[in-house]
Amino acid sequence: MDSRATRDPAMTDVARLAGVSHQTVSRVLNDHPNVREQTRLRVRAAIKELGYRPNRAARALVTGKSQLIGVVTQNSTLYGPASLLSAFEEAAGEAGFAVSVGRVRVLDRESIAAAVERHRDQRVAGIVVIAPTASASDALADIPAGVPLVTVDGDPDRPTPLVTVDQAAGAFAATKHLLDVGHKTVWHVSGPADWFDAAGRVSGWQRALDLAGAEVPPVLPADWSAAAGYQAGQMLARMPEVTAVFAANDHLALGVLRAMSERGRRVPWEVSVVGFDDVPEAAYFIPPLTTVRPDFAAVARETLGLLLAQVSEGETAEPCRTIAPDLVVRESVAPPA
Repeated sequence: MDSRATRDPAMTDVARLAGVSHQTVSRVLNDHPNVREQTRLRVRAAIKELGYRPNRAARALVTGKSQLIGVVTQNSTLYGPASLLSAFEEAAGEAGFAVSVGRVRVLDRESIAAAVERHRDQRVAGIVVIAPTASASDALADIPAGVPLVTVDGDPDRPTPLVTVDQAAGAFAATKHLLDVGHKTVWHVSGPADWFDAAGRVSGWQRALDLAGAEVPPVLPADWSAAAGYQAGQMLARMPEVTAVFAANDHLALGVLRAMSERGRRVPWEVSVVGFDDVPEAAYFIPPLTTVRPDFAAVARETLGLLLAQVSEGETAEPCRTIAPDLVVRESVAPPA
């Protein structure tokens, strides 16, 4: 009986099938240049036929380089962080890296420090922290120097290498779009005050109004939920002077749409609404929602590039990279009546 039927195929099985040495298989797996192309093709054919999967731990011992990246993120279903994590896992996989995700209940100093230590115990090549809040950013100070580290959506004023969506640019584009169609001002339902994303969107909204010489209404603070948007929308719907609303995310915008509908304020003919994130459902809201679409895939690629530059060369020359989002125009915006 073939022993391979009772265990996973090993490198020696690949070498035997391809008719080469164990060392040649290792060179092919590590992309060593001193392998003839015909031999390389024969080894790869054997790997495919056997379904051989390299042992990453053993490979790390041989090469001195781990193929594992640690990610720390909050245990949350919020669209932005979840989309960033998914995009990063895909980008890392395409580059030949596995991802170990450390989810924490709250983004505080103790939880993040513990997650980072667990990753270091796994001998990860580097660590990515999705750090959208002030408390998460503060925790980065405890990560030992020399650990390859990139933060995503963190504090732009912290020297740690950072990749982030240009929140202010997206909010500016959303607000300017509403002003350009004729609205005299734009009201804003914001995200939580301790989120850098929310602060950036407030900043972009206010800048667009200031440059247009428009009145800057008071911000309506909220969390990221449709329920909070609905509560803010109930107040806005009672104010006849409100003709345009920029919501800090699409779920807030959904709540605003519901409140306007209940009060008989027709969107977009009486009130225009713009969101942020372009959740998959946004095109199916009533009416379809004009929103800002972050390029999560681009954020993931830039994050991986910065991290691998540190891993391979210790390079941290570019502390911050911002990725511009796109405005997606749908049917929830119209000139004021």
